[in-house]
Amino acid sequence: MRKFKNILFAMVFLLPLNAFAEGIDSGDTAWLLTSTALVLMMTIPGLFLFYGGLVRKKNVLSTITHSFAAAALISVSWVLIGYTLAFGGSESQFVGSLDHIGLKNIIGAANGTIPDYLFVAFQATFAIITVALITGAIAERAKFASYVLFAVLWSTLIYSPLCYWVWGGGWIGSMGALDFAGGTVVHMSSGTAALVAAFMYGRRAKSSSNTPHNVPFVVAGAALLWVGWFGFNAGSALGANGDAALAFLNTNTAAAAAVIGWMLSEWVSKGVPTVVGAASGAIAGLVAITPAAGFVDPISSLYIGLIAGIICSYACSLKTQFGFDDTLDVVAIHGIGGLWGTIATGIFAVGIASNFAQVVIQMKAAAGTIIFVAIGTYIILFVIDQLFGLRVDEESETKGLDISEHGNEAYGD
Repeated sequence: MRKFKNILFAMVFLLPLNAFAEGIDSGDTAWLLTSTALVLMMTIPGLFLFYGGLVRKKNVLSTITHSFAAAALISVSWVLIGYTLAFGGSESQFVGSLDHIGLKNIIGAANGTIPDYLFVAFQATFAIITVALITGAIAERAKFASYVLFAVLWSTLIYSPLCYWVWGGGWIGSMGALDFAGGTVVHMSSGTAALVAAFMYGRRAKSSSNTPHNVPFVVAGAALLWVGWFGFNAGSALGANGDAALAFLNTNTAAAAAVIGWMLSEWVSKGVPTVVGAASGAIAGLVAITPAAGFVDPISSLYIGLIAGIICSYACSLKTQFGFDDTLDVVAIHGIGGLWGTIATGIFAVGIASNFAQVVIQMKAAAGTIIFVAIGTYIILFVIDQLFGLRVDEESETKGLDISEHGNEAYGD
């Protein structure tokens, strides 16, 4: 009888665990677990420190809450519906099936070496930060309730299908476009959405000062983003392997080169390199190398980063020239940086038949991303604006969103 009980226990508890572990590599799994934590750290606390330091002190808690709320909202929506739309196997070229709604039928291993559940979690952190990035364009005037609705709708209706297009079996990936870790999926999409949002939200009320209230926050946030980006890019190799090592080195090289490029451009334009500029330069380089991280050699990553630092620095002036209020320069850093990185991937990629042909493919992928995201973002924001309004009233904006939207102050008297 006792022997029968032992056998029954093994059947109920041990066999499913053994089946789950079949084909999984412990080294790859350990690296992906680490990478997932690193990418989540990029949003909380990396991005909310970076963004929080850049705004005025009366809006710092509101800005931080945008990122914190994105982590909560998108974590839930990704499990319920986002993942299956992005990675649900389908014959469609445009969106995944509903086979994995609520994570149904998620067992075994992804790519043969990591658990499916870990892949779900890793990809969730990408969805989280993409939404959080957009908030930099609408900081200091966004109505929080409307943002919550936008975050869920945009992630489900825009991010997940785009993710499928590139990584899930859709038309962008099928035509041979290269995006190692999210140049189109994360950065071009957030930059494009930020541009549309900046126009639709309108300019902030006039203020005597729009300078960053806490530069150490900015630098600390940028440092956490830099470190977290190793999980973002090297983790996208989905294993502890040579591709991860190359992406790791390229990520650091591009970030460092972009800091130099941004500082040089400020030396020319302003006479001095600023601390905020150096921090922004690092982010620009990290953005630009994202699609190329596992496809180019280290010298090419240096060129990509250096050029990114220069062009993104000058791109910050576009909002003045074209009259839109992108509060924290999401368009310049993520939109322009992501576009440059996507094209640069085609220019510098090694081991492909034709770099010229690849550039053409990359440009098609970029164009498709921009058009889809711009139209989709406009429709979502238009509907929300008609139903609930997008921004707070002028009195609330003048008082500060920390008090008017959240009932707290970051700093006492």
